[in-house]
Amino acid sequence: MTWLKRILMALAVLIALAAALPFLIPLDHYIPRLEAAASARLRQPVSIASMRFGALPLPHVTLGGIAIGKGDELRLGSVTVTPVLLSLLQSTPVIGSIEIDAAVATRKAIDMLLALAKADPAQPPQAATLRILRIRLDQAVLRLDKTDFGPFDAQLALDHEGRPADAAVSTRDGKFTALIKPDGANYLIEVGARAWTLPAAPALLFDELNIKGVASRNDLRLDAIDARLYGGTATGKMAIDWRKGLRVNGALDIAELELRQVAAMLSPGARVSGRLSAQPSFSAAAPGAGQLAHGLRLESDFRVRDGVLHGVDIQQAATRLIKQGSSGGETRFEHLSGHLQVAQGSRHFTQLKIASGVLAADGRVSITPEKALSGRIHAEVKAVGTSARVPLNVGGTLGLPLLYPTGATVAGAAVGTALMGPGFGTSVGAKVGGWAEGLFETKPTQTPKQTPKR
Repeated sequence: MTWLKRILMALAVLIALAAALPFLIPLDHYIPRLEAAASARLRQPVSIASMRFGALPLPHVTLGGIAIGKGDELRLGSVTVTPVLLSLLQSTPVIGSIEIDAAVATRKAIDMLLALAKADPAQPPQAATLRILRIRLDQAVLRLDKTDFGPFDAQLALDHEGRPADAAVSTRDGKFTALIKPDGANYLIEVGARAWTLPAAPALLFDELNIKGVASRNDLRLDAIDARLYGGTATGKMAIDWRKGLRVNGALDIAELELRQVAAMLSPGARVSGRLSAQPSFSAAAPGAGQLAHGLRLESDFRVRDGVLHGVDIQQAATRLIKQGSSGGETRFEHLSGHLQVAQGSRHFTQLKIASGVLAADGRVSITPEKALSGRIHAEVKAVGTSARVPLNVGGTLGLPLLYPTGATVAGAAVGTALMGPGFGTSVGAKVGGWAEGLFETKPTQTPKQTPKR
C-alpha cells in the first residue's frame, strides 16, 4: 500500500500547489503589455487595475477594474477568461468562455462599438489568432443619459469562424427579452417586452411590445413593430443604418392612444388629453446616437377625439377680447385635427381644426425649441341669433399660452359697441374688424416657377 500513499501524497502536493499558484506567480508585469495590445486592437485607451490566475474549478485568468475609452465610456467590473487547456498547444488557441461581470456602458460606448463594427475596406481581413466559444455578461447596465437599461444578462455563442451563432438578452426583472439567430449572412432578431419602460426619452411604458427584424453588419431592419400602450396601439417598421454616421427612418400607425401622459413626455409643459390617431413618418441622421434627437424630422396628419386643451380657453378669448391677452382655463373639444411637421427641434401645426358644440376654430401654431408659441387661430363662437369669427394671435409659451385679439378686431369691437351697444354690437364689430384685417392681411408670395433654358 506504500505506492497508494505516495500517489495520494503527490496528489495532495499538486492540489496545494494549484491552490497556492495564484499567490506564487506575479502577473502584474503583464498588465502594461495587455493594455497596449487591447488599446491597439480597440483603437481606444484601455486600463486594467488587476490581473490574477486561478486554478479551480478550471485554470483561468481574471482581469479586474477595466476601463475603455477616453472618458471611461465602457467599464467592466471583471473579466474571467477560461481557455481550453489542450488547445494552448495548437496554433489557434481556444477560449472556452469569457465571463464579464458588472459591465457599465454609456451612450458614447454605443458609438464606439458601432465604429468598431464597420469594416475598413482598406484593411485586409486578419486571420484569427484565437477562437472563442462563449461570452457571457452578468448584471450589465447600459447608461443612457438620465435612464438606464438593465441590469441585464446576455449570452453569446460563436461558431468556428468567430461569428455569433446565437445570442440571448434578458433583463433581471424578466420584463424584456431578445433572441438573435443567424440567417445566412444576416441575423434574425426577435424582441418581446411586457410592462416595460423605454430606457430613453421619451420614457414610454409599453403594456406589450413585440418586434421582429433582421440585422447585418451595417444596418438593422425592424420589419414588424407591434405595441400596446396607453390604451391604444402602434404598429409599423423602422430601419437603422450606421455605415456613415447613424441614420434612422420609419413609419408608424397609431390608433386610439391616450395623449395626456404621452404629450407631457414628448414635450414637457404640453397639457392635452384625448384619443390620438396618426400615421407619422420620421427620419433622423447624426454622427452619433446622442445627436439623433436634434436631427429628427417627422411629418403626420393627426386626429384627436374627446379631449381637452389645458391652459387656454379659446371661446373666452374670442368673446372677451382682452387686449393684453387671455390665458388659463381649458378648451374642451369633440374633434381636433391637423398636420404636424417636426424639424430641427421646432414643431409646426398647420390645417388645425377644432370642433366643440358652439365653438369652431381653425389656424396654425408653431412651437420653437425653446417652447415659445406663435401663430394665428380663427375662432367662431355661435350664440343665439348670431355668430362671430374672431382672429386671435397665439403667443406666450407652451407652459403659459396666450391668446389675444388682433388690433383690427379690438378696434372693430369698440366701434360696434359704441354704435349698437354691448353684446350684439360688440359681436358685429369684432366680425367686421376681423373681416377687414383678413382683407388686407399679407399672405406669403410664391416664387413663380421658371422654365429652364434650353
